[in-house]
Amino acid sequence: MAQPPTGPAAEGPCSTPPEKTTCHPVDEKLPFSRLVPAALQHIAVMYAGVVTPPLIIGQAVGLDAAGMTRLIAASLIVAGLATLLQTLGAGGFAGNRLPFVNAASSAGIAPMLAIAETSAPGRQLPAIYGAVMVAGVFCLAVGPFFGRLLRFFPPLVTGVVITLIGVTLMPVPVGWAQGGDPHAADFGAGEYLALAAFTLVVILLLQRFGRGFVRQIALLLGLFTGTLAAIPFGMADFTALREAPVAALPSPFAFGVPEFQPAAILSLCIVMLVLMTESSAGMLALGEICQRRTDGRTLIRGLRTDGIATLVGPVFGGFPTSAFAQNAGVVSLTRVRSRYVVAAAGGALLVLGVFPVLGAVVSLVPMPVLGGAGIVLFGSIAVSGIRTLSEAGLDDSSHIILVAVALGAGIIPLAAPTFYAGFPAWAQTVLGSGISAGALVAVLLNLFFHHLGTRSRHTVPALKSS
Repeated sequence: MAQPPTGPAAEGPCSTPPEKTTCHPVDEKLPFSRLVPAALQHIAVMYAGVVTPPLIIGQAVGLDAAGMTRLIAASLIVAGLATLLQTLGAGGFAGNRLPFVNAASSAGIAPMLAIAETSAPGRQLPAIYGAVMVAGVFCLAVGPFFGRLLRFFPPLVTGVVITLIGVTLMPVPVGWAQGGDPHAADFGAGEYLALAAFTLVVILLLQRFGRGFVRQIALLLGLFTGTLAAIPFGMADFTALREAPVAALPSPFAFGVPEFQPAAILSLCIVMLVLMTESSAGMLALGEICQRRTDGRTLIRGLRTDGIATLVGPVFGGFPTSAFAQNAGVVSLTRVRSRYVVAAAGGALLVLGVFPVLGAVVSLVPMPVLGGAGIVLFGSIAVSGIRTLSEAGLDDSSHIILVAVALGAGIIPLAAPTFYAGFPAWAQTVLGSGISAGALVAVLLNLFFHHLGTRSRHTVPALKSS
């Protein structure tokens, strides 16, 4: 059977199975019967993450139930539009045309909460949105320079970054498995852990004994089975479904006209640099997983989409937009690499935002069920990084030192969350993210060992395909 092309092949849709043509799996158009379940897996995995920033920010600024509904709907709509632009593209201007999900990033929550605390009541969201819009302009201005830095991201560096994406995000599904709310009295209760373990076992059994399409949708079947098992024990909350309005269209500047405060703008521009690093790492990871090389132009188009979504999103109530790593885990686990699957998921997010009652149906999946599935997802991302590192070669002592120190730097925020508490705020923003800290150290060590003071630049070419 012919292998799919690994280079930057011509991008375009195709509906014929890739083994019969030169169609790359990323551009394959799946039949409806396979497209819908595959897209549903992405929606189920990403939904909780998409609604988390508006939930936290909305509660912090004191929005009522109607305001929270509008804020969540706006987040879903912006995520859907950004994902559609990213996967389908807009000529050579925007969109990386990979199975890449864009949505509001949780990395910006802490700085936005700080902005809310220092703003007058009723003006918190306008101050946040003004800073977010400028951060979007900043991303559009700086994004093209990121594409020129790819020669400093050989497989040795990208392998470290991909591994750290999986490892540093592992506390997220662990928290979900314990109930999702660390402040709740029953956080970590035995029934939550049992439900998460049950979901994980179902997924493992389907992966072991399932065949063909069943194995591809094992994640979705595990989520569905876990939710059904939770209902008799009262662990599925139907409140959101009963209270959600049928339709809710966002209106421009519904939360006030943006205000532009220098300190707020500076903090979110720093956050945007971190998000651009993580988004670039996500594109590099998907390039490896999908066996389609992420070149400089692809990276620039992808970051331009981040900038557009971050700039335009606040008009309707959106927040800083970046990559969603958990969906890369879905692609890695299922091996369904079609970008049209993720485009369908983006279209579904758009519909969920316009019709909140449908989004409430998705939210029925209990947090422990998501936790059991999330362990598989984020673990599979880490495995992809380990595979990339093994291909980069670890028989050289300098390579071993580079990987060891970079991984250590990336795990510090995970192992000791207060390690950087005495550092300046900007340093905490950069180093407090294990992904950005590990990526920064890996790039600097790669420069030190393989570029500075060497006559021959013997680093392996950046972004070698698997």
